[in-house]
Amino acid sequence: MTVRFSLRRSTITTVLLVTATLTCPPPSTAATIAVVDTGPVGFAAVNALGQNGTTGGAGGPTVTATTAAQFLDYIARPGPYIIQVSGTITLPTGSSDGMHDVTSDKTIIGLGSTARLVGGGLNIGLPVDDDLTSPPANAVHNVIIRNLSLSGATDDLINVQMFSHHVWIDHNDLSNGDDGAIDIKRGSDYVTVSWNRFHDHDKTLLLGHDDDNGAQDVGRLRVTYHHNYFDGSDQRHPRVRFSELTHVYNNYYRDNSYGVASTYDAKILMEGNYFFSVNNPGRVEFSGDLGRIVQRDNILVDCNHEIETRGSVPEPRTLYPYTADPASSVPTVVPAGAGVGKI
Repeated sequence: MTVRFSLRRSTITTVLLVTATLTCPPPSTAATIAVVDTGPVGFAAVNALGQNGTTGGAGGPTVTATTAAQFLDYIARPGPYIIQVSGTITLPTGSSDGMHDVTSDKTIIGLGSTARLVGGGLNIGLPVDDDLTSPPANAVHNVIIRNLSLSGATDDLINVQMFSHHVWIDHNDLSNGDDGAIDIKRGSDYVTVSWNRFHDHDKTLLLGHDDDNGAQDVGRLRVTYHHNYFDGSDQRHPRVRFSELTHVYNNYYRDNSYGVASTYDAKILMEGNYFFSVNNPGRVEFSGDLGRIVQRDNILVDCNHEIETRGSVPEPRTLYPYTADPASSVPTVVPAGAGVGKI
């Protein structure tokens, strides 16, 4: 593998596509790892918009939901709450198409490895308002979703919208939603999506929902995706428009039609990822106006195309601290640590 990159002040400029000639199958995932729970890494940890990192329901009461009625009551309450989910909760569809609003300052966390939300999805954000082009004072913020299996939603599994900020989605198992697994859109900002397993799903991660939504999205949609396992999920890992910076690092891609797509001048750094049997690992010629991709230290095995690169992007290390694992360790580390029952 040959990679060369240069740093220019606080931007990275790509100068060469990655080349890989490895033909070995992915390593065994039998290893186990211990996850140290130190809070989010990436944009959800950044102090901005009046919020110091992402703490969720810290400082509020801890409650346990075992029924849909309890769960929907707790997520709608004002103020901080740590909401533990026990067992399987089937969310109703009703008039909301199965999407249920989560208010600010909430931690939603599954107990053990068997906590499940089925049949409906979680909406983090105010109702859609196309005329709103800057963050309102009441934007939903400071939400954590961890250690849950989410499946079978009639719309999205998780939707983040309308200038919501400081959201951490971590160590979940997401599958079989009718639309997106995690959609982040309409001016949302400062989000980290980490250590999740995605499988049996088509349109996985959407960042920026529409080609005409620059008024809400330009200068926002700052998201970190790290240590996620795209386990045969098909596409959008993520599919991005307008983002000020999307940092995609140490993710494991296995048997996908495409990995990352950058359009409408979205700025993406792909770093230390491992792609096994992925048709298009990274694309800037996709649909609509071209985006930007800078890549470094990625490994491609049995892929049909190289990572397409274009332009320059900000350097994440000027915005937050992080440590990237070697890409060669990703097929072992990520499946062993991603998903539920690992925290």
